[in-house]
Amino acid sequence: MHAAEIRQHDWSDAHARLDRAGHSRADDRGPAPQMDPKSTDNVRTNAMWVTAQVLAYLDPNFDVVEFARECGVALSPGALRAGLRGGKDGYHRPGTRKFDE
Repeated sequence: MHAAEIRQHDWSDAHARLDRAGHSRADDRGPAPQMDPKSTDNVRTNAMWVTAQVLAYLDPNFDVVEFARECGVALSPGALRAGLRGGKDGYHRPGTRKFDE
């Protein structure tokens, strides 16, 4: 569900405008400057990582590799895991760089 929302969003003009959830250029009133495909992928990947950080903290069975694939993010499993704060012993509390005590 979270991944589907990230995947279907049109991120190509995210640097130039505030868009509601589910943005599609087909609904825009006028054109906005667009990022190149690599920059668009970077924004999508960052949105995936921010969401994944919270999900990994909340769910000990969370799989960032599967989540990224469903978001439309194609990076190696090692790179995907490196994008989260924490690791096999748990993840940092969202909004902090600290583990729960």
